[in-house]
Amino acid sequence: MANSQKPPEHILVVDDDPRIREMLARYFEEQGYCVDVAGDGQQMRSCLQKLPIDIILLDLVLPGEDGLALARDIRASSDVPIVMLTGRNDVVDRIVGLEIGADDYITKPFHLREVLARLKCALRRRQPGASLNRSSELETEIYSFEGWRLDVGRRQLLADDGKEISLTTGEFDMLCVLVNHAGRVLQRELLMDLTRGRNLEAFDRTIDAQIARLRRKIERDPGNPALIKSVRGVGYVFSATAIRHDV
Repeated sequence: MANSQKPPEHILVVDDDPRIREMLARYFEEQGYCVDVAGDGQQMRSCLQKLPIDIILLDLVLPGEDGLALARDIRASSDVPIVMLTGRNDVVDRIVGLEIGADDYITKPFHLREVLARLKCALRRRQPGASLNRSSELETEIYSFEGWRLDVGRRQLLADDGKEISLTTGEFDMLCVLVNHAGRVLQRELLMDLTRGRNLEAFDRTIDAQIARLRRKIERDPGNPALIKSVRGVGYVFSATAIRHDV
């Protein structure tokens, strides 16, 4: 009988501190993951070319190219989840990292169990049919709006010419929540809970950064958005009419 067990998910740890690399690698291997490590951008790229990586734990401060530059480079060609690790608790760095497309941000020193929990959360959001706090039967939904086609189950966004638009896991989850609540004003705190399944410190600008990235991809004029509108002092509303097609 063939072994149908799912292979372990593959983590790439990118950190210039060998002690941290060894600690994370040992811990995640004990948790059943496959782990590779890299000390800089060059080693990271080598691993990404050779290995099927499921998620990257990426240090912000690295020799040569820093973590923000590497995250930007990764996002240019891949939607692999990125969890940033840093010893700096700088709000600006966090905002920039999230704007670039990082899925989460953890400051050092950290608890290994917290890193594991956030890693699992990022991996769940990447999987087709991630729950988004919705019932499983809604995962077959397809929405159409203003020429766009959003396939929730396949996690695809198609333009009116059939071209697939590349979205990060966070951007896709955000769009699903907005479209599913079209016409309803959603507070930032609610958007945070619905898209991440937990409260990330009531960090409003995290949501603003994701909305800005999403607008650049789906709005005809991101500076004057017609689909995702801001409600001053409250949050956002998806103002287009979204037609649901159950499959």
